[in-house]
Amino acid sequence: MDGAILVINAGSSSIKFSVYRGRDGALDAGACGQVEGIGTAPRLQVRGLPDDARVDVVLDPAQVRDHAGAIGVIHGWLTDHHAGEHDLVAIGHRVVHGGMEYDRPVRLDTTVLAALEALVPLAPLHQPHALAAIRAATAAAPAMPQYACFDTAFHRGQARLAQIFALPRALTDEGVRRYGFHGLSYEYIAASLPPELAGGRVVVAHLGNGASLCAMRAGRSVASTMGFTALDGLMMGTRAGALDPGVVLYLLEQRGMTAAQVTDLLYNRSGLLGVSGLSSDMRTLLASASPQAKEAVDLFAYRIARELGSLAAALGGLDGLVFTAGIGEHAPHVRAAVLHQAGWLGLTLDAAANETGGPRISAAGAGPSAWVIPTDENLMIARHVARLHAAAAG
Repeated sequence: MDGAILVINAGSSSIKFSVYRGRDGALDAGACGQVEGIGTAPRLQVRGLPDDARVDVVLDPAQVRDHAGAIGVIHGWLTDHHAGEHDLVAIGHRVVHGGMEYDRPVRLDTTVLAALEALVPLAPLHQPHALAAIRAATAAAPAMPQYACFDTAFHRGQARLAQIFALPRALTDEGVRRYGFHGLSYEYIAASLPPELAGGRVVVAHLGNGASLCAMRAGRSVASTMGFTALDGLMMGTRAGALDPGVVLYLLEQRGMTAAQVTDLLYNRSGLLGVSGLSSDMRTLLASASPQAKEAVDLFAYRIARELGSLAAALGGLDGLVFTAGIGEHAPHVRAAVLHQAGWLGLTLDAAANETGGPRISAAGAGPSAWVIPTDENLMIARHVARLHAAAAG
């Protein structure tokens, strides 16, 4: 594929972007950066430029009131500074929820956008921002082909029993089921596994501000800890993770909280932040002497080890464990705590390798192996877009 692909990952107050250029059948990474502080104190930051140059520019708040303004800044910067070198031919978007319908990347049109809009209640923290970025990119470059790549798609091939809840069938048929998330990250890791694990039973731990585990057999999703929404499963930066539904009923009925207040509690004030009372940032907690911070870190590792046992059962055994994403790649203390608690599975720790980030962090010998493999969701999106764009071009 000749030309460049722009990958957009939109959040509530920032839009991250990466540029990839097709060259000799491969994709080369180019400029990447973000517009942060949308609507408050916006700034454009760009790296990956020739000679290690960087851009860090404070923007006019009146210019970047919303996602449309941020997309305009990104598009304008690429056009002004990289026209020629980065001749864009397509745009790829990370979209968290594809629902039951979208089990693979798709070119965006009005029909797809309407379907994705209907999924906003299932991913209220993520879906609206992706849609806003898509509309803004359409306004900035109306003729540019755009593609959506879904975090749920990787899990859509799971067996029915892994996807359904024990609820009345009518609800299941309406779409109340387990979807799983972080699929683009898992798909990248599945393609990056060491040869000895590529055909085996592997659990991947995507540990960041959002965190989940995925059980894979021969690189395909078998089960995951996230379910109907991205609230389920592991404890996260500000999200509670798995919770007795009776707690929600208690908060509504006995504490008199509104649905909006419960939503805010579970999405924004729980997890590492809620338990520690200090921060949602693992780096801050690991550096703190606070007993509450230590308890938050210990609970995080405990929940991972407990869910790991569940997924090993779903796989019928375990050949390998992979850590990835911000905490997974950069917090050796967390990795060590998980491996120590999962010793019953045969996992062992090479302390020296763990401190240096591996890639293999388990002792040599029999038993499951443990690894650290950096993820790259943006590159995964670019690969999908390159394939679809090439197919559309014949």
